[in-house]
Amino acid sequence: MLTALKRSFKGGVHPPENKKYTESKAIEEIPLPEKVIIPLQQHIGKPSKAIVEKGAEVKAGDPISEAGGFVSVPCHASISGTVKSIEPHIHPLGEKIPSVIIESNGEDQISDNITFNSDYMSLSGEEMKNLIYGAGIAGMGGATFPTHVKLSPPPEKKINTVILNGAECEPYLTSDHRLMLENTEEIIEGFRIIMKILDVKRGIIGIENNKPDSIKKMEDISAKFPEISVVSLNVKYPQGAEKQLIYALTKRKVPAGKLPMEVGCIVQNVGTAKAVYDAVAYKRPLIDRIVTVAGCVTYQKNLKVRIGTPLQHLIDYCGGFEGSPKKIIMGGPMMGLALHSLDTPVIKGTSGILMLRDDQVSAVKTTACLNCGKCVEICPMNLMPNIIAGFAKYERWDDAKDAFALDCIECGCCSYICPAKITLVQNIKYAKFKIMEDSK
Repeated sequence: MLTALKRSFKGGVHPPENKKYTESKAIEEIPLPEKVIIPLQQHIGKPSKAIVEKGAEVKAGDPISEAGGFVSVPCHASISGTVKSIEPHIHPLGEKIPSVIIESNGEDQISDNITFNSDYMSLSGEEMKNLIYGAGIAGMGGATFPTHVKLSPPPEKKINTVILNGAECEPYLTSDHRLMLENTEEIIEGFRIIMKILDVKRGIIGIENNKPDSIKKMEDISAKFPEISVVSLNVKYPQGAEKQLIYALTKRKVPAGKLPMEVGCIVQNVGTAKAVYDAVAYKRPLIDRIVTVAGCVTYQKNLKVRIGTPLQHLIDYCGGFEGSPKKIIMGGPMMGLALHSLDTPVIKGTSGILMLRDDQVSAVKTTACLNCGKCVEICPMNLMPNIIAGFAKYERWDDAKDAFALDCIECGCCSYICPAKITLVQNIKYAKFKIMEDSK
């Protein structure tokens, strides 16, 4: 059933949405690249370990690495071909990460392990979770937390509500929007699988109300499952952040420094739900995902892309650059990562590629803090960004920690709203890095 109330949270900002360029663009499957570069770490936790050697012949879906620990996931070949090398390669985080490089044989042979089980809902929760683990699924909303770990809360943490995140609050990005329209049934089935694993009878799908077509489609398909409700959310950034989404939908507040399981909730992204369905019903690993390509390219699109595809291949398919990009971002403009090489590969958490021109990345002059309090007013985590950033400036890491720097979700609202144009979120991110470094 559809819950008509429009829910929200304290704080946040309203940047221009800029979704009109791709929200009506149906997903296109991009032709196979000549090679893929598959980093052995595309997730939070320990890197995976290669189990193939140079010269090995692989099919799409074959495992090429094994998990490096419990908080880790395996990786799989996303195309068929030959392993050309295993070597460090540029990663979206900016450093070189050990990667398996596969040269395509042009045949797109699919792993023999991928088979459909029409009776997948009769599997036990543990059997389902093992398939999810084996498929190498990590959160596809950008956080890339191993999904099997998230679905394994300690016995004392009683989960009673599962939330499916369809907010997609980042400007420009529409990959989740299109997925909800075009793969609705698979998402709902994946959601039901997640609910079965957690033995939960209440599921909520939260979608911002700038996607009325997705809301209607998800409502229509989920109508036969009374345990699932669809909720329309106010359009506000960062509505899709876990703690903000939980509060908007349930009014439960996750304590500082704690996880959603503390208030009986688990949150999963709609793309993750689709990948869960593929893993449980087909034993299909996570080898592709939907990516929005927006900004100064000839044709802005939503693409189905194999994991490991170099970004240059996406740009070429979209007709090349329209003008000269000043900045290339993996993700959205608020939380995305600036890139310096188009040889960077698409990874499991890549929701979009955004190219911005000079006039969209104008130089700004930073002035001293005005003590206006706007950053404090809009912080969705109820922090004091100006104070934490000030501690960072003078390398007062203990004071920054005491000011709850580690609770910052790095949404960028403070930097966006700051009239003095202070790089608040960058300073806070650096403080978090130093705090965690000192704690090792």
